[in-house]
Amino acid sequence: MTQSLSLSTLGRLPPAVRPHYEPVTLRAGIVHIGAGAFHRAHQAVYTEEALATEYGDWGIIGASLRQQGLSDTLRAQDSLYSVLTRSEAGSGLRVIACVRDVIHTPSDPRRLPALIASAQIKLVSLTVTEKGYGFDPATRSLDFARPDIARDLRTPHVPASTIGTLFAGLHARRIAHGRPLTVLCCDNLQHNGRLLRHLVLAYAEQVDGTTARWIEAQVAFPDTMVDRIVPATTPATLDEVEERLGLRDNAAVWGEPFMQWVIEDAFASERPYWEAGGAQFVPDVKPYEDMKLRLLNSSNSLLAYLGYLAGCDYVYEAIALPGYAQLARRFMQEEAAPTLSMPPGQDLAAYQERLIERFGNTALPHRCHQIAMDGSQKLPPRFLAIVRDNLAAGRPVRLSALAVAAWMRYVGGKDENGKPIAVQDPLANQLQAAAQGEAAGIVDRLLDMRAIFGDELPRCERFRSELIAALERLQQIGSRAAVMEYAAG
Repeated sequence: MTQSLSLSTLGRLPPAVRPHYEPVTLRAGIVHIGAGAFHRAHQAVYTEEALATEYGDWGIIGASLRQQGLSDTLRAQDSLYSVLTRSEAGSGLRVIACVRDVIHTPSDPRRLPALIASAQIKLVSLTVTEKGYGFDPATRSLDFARPDIARDLRTPHVPASTIGTLFAGLHARRIAHGRPLTVLCCDNLQHNGRLLRHLVLAYAEQVDGTTARWIEAQVAFPDTMVDRIVPATTPATLDEVEERLGLRDNAAVWGEPFMQWVIEDAFASERPYWEAGGAQFVPDVKPYEDMKLRLLNSSNSLLAYLGYLAGCDYVYEAIALPGYAQLARRFMQEEAAPTLSMPPGQDLAAYQERLIERFGNTALPHRCHQIAMDGSQKLPPRFLAIVRDNLAAGRPVRLSALAVAAWMRYVGGKDENGKPIAVQDPLANQLQAAAQGEAAGIVDRLLDMRAIFGDELPRCERFRSELIAALERLQQIGSRAAVMEYAAG
């Protein structure tokens, strides 16, 4: 039987694979909320590079908000795990040791706030997905009627929501010692740092005004942009890692070679030397954030919805179909890129071609269904922001409308062959009920969901007409033929 990856077996690995420091001496300086695969293949890798270059107390204590299995798995391996990098040009592997523990917050709701309050902790970072912050996408305000938020306001000392947990930790930190703290949101949200600050302060004002004023003065919320394609780990991934390591690693993650992290240089105190891994510190993240959301995330979702409807399991399969790469290019060039304002020297054309290459990486199968999850949360920043800008400027929205129409077809709950789709979305039941029948009725019922589309777009006849036309084509001729038609112009 193969031994497991652990501190006792770490010495059996080649030096190039092992950490370049002694893990047992590493003290924690970071708490990360939402310690899933993306964090462990992205921010943790940058931290590992920082430690290898400039050692300091920057170990990470992760918090799993849902799955206890991750905590159990990592603890069985002394919190060690490996990251497999795969591309058509080859693959690489390394063991990460900077994540020193992962706690399961539902098992002890008080522990995470206590960690945030600790004077040893200087940074709190988050990857909890768009839906994890409890805000109304249309107004970008905290949804006080949401059950977990409402419950936390009644019992703020035992929080369950992300915002309630952050506040509880910050409140305890103010009372304990008042040292400053930096909170880094690493999710795909526009102005993610400013948004998180707004949400935390809105909650704080309801609970303790003194803590709200302290947060305003002592807690920094820099904007960030993160990028790396990290598919879900599969049994085949674990088997490949075991073959390469000679040890069993049940916490392994994998991703593409490309990584990017752009961070607003506005910290409350010291930080790790993330530059060692290539992180960029800039005065304004917005141009990079818009570039990623409106080029990468949008075109990835376009391919995922249209690809899934066409019978594709993976994005690389979708982009290989006739017309799909051409459609993605046209969408980026004609509708997404014109809405961007980039710093001098940023080559948008090269960035777009790199995206087409990344989407087509057959060595890294990224499931369309995984990308399609939580569309009601992803639609506003990925497509509707583009639509609003283009409508205001009198530019086309036809290709964006096709992407939104593909989402409308998808959330109906059946693919083009009548097979059920397991729609995963906070509004899944409402969406599925609305997305039945003729195209015009579906469009009107879904546009009426103001939490997604706001107040202005439902009144825009040009956008409505483009949506109805696109959805009718999807219903009449199917996604493959519709893509060919739209890609050709």
